[in-house]
Amino acid sequence: MKKVTCILAVLLTLSAGLPAQPPKGMGSSDPEAKKVLDAVSAKFKTFKAVQAKFLLKIENAAGKGLGTKTGTVFMKGTKYRVSVTGQEIYCDGSNIWTYDKAAKEVTINKIDPSANSITPQKLFTNFYDKDFLYKLNGKTTLNGKPMQEVELTPIDKTKAFHKVLVFIDKAVISTTKVFEKTGNRYTYSVNNMNTNANIPDATFIFDAKMYPGVEVVDLR
Repeated sequence: MKKVTCILAVLLTLSAGLPAQPPKGMGSSDPEAKKVLDAVSAKFKTFKAVQAKFLLKIENAAGKGLGTKTGTVFMKGTKYRVSVTGQEIYCDGSNIWTYDKAAKEVTINKIDPSANSITPQKLFTNFYDKDFLYKLNGKTTLNGKPMQEVELTPIDKTKAFHKVLVFIDKAVISTTKVFEKTGNRYTYSVNNMNTNANIPDATFIFDAKMYPGVEVVDLR
């Protein structure tokens, strides 16, 4: 399979392969932070279908910009589609298509129900419950808007990142900042979110007939 885009790499690092319970001596999570995160999860589950634009900004430890990516995400039930520059990921709930535009190649994989994989939906629901310790940092202002800030620390200390900050606006995650041990920072911001979008099921299936000359690598 071709390399995964930066935005998906960030999503995948957040929960794949983490232990179910914190080891002894690691402490416990903040009940107030859990209330805030649970409210986010409950609200997201009321949405019929979601379409949103996002921006991923990458910086080094000194704050120097290393690049940005913009894209669109569609979510409906267990289905999703992520579109960024040069790549698209489709999921119909059973299969995943990863389309590399430059290589003119699409890779198809079957979803493994037993795998602890992350999806865009999980980032807005209960990904935090078993994989992180978390605390409420309180109210803050981001881009001129009042937010609640929750800090998450991964239970698995072998992960490449050591901290995640989640900024919440009216029980919806607006921005997520991932801090790597190298000092690099990834800021994932969501905007223009339509929570009652009319999205046909065909949106989540890659139709090779629409892309003449594309090479199909079926790994199912």
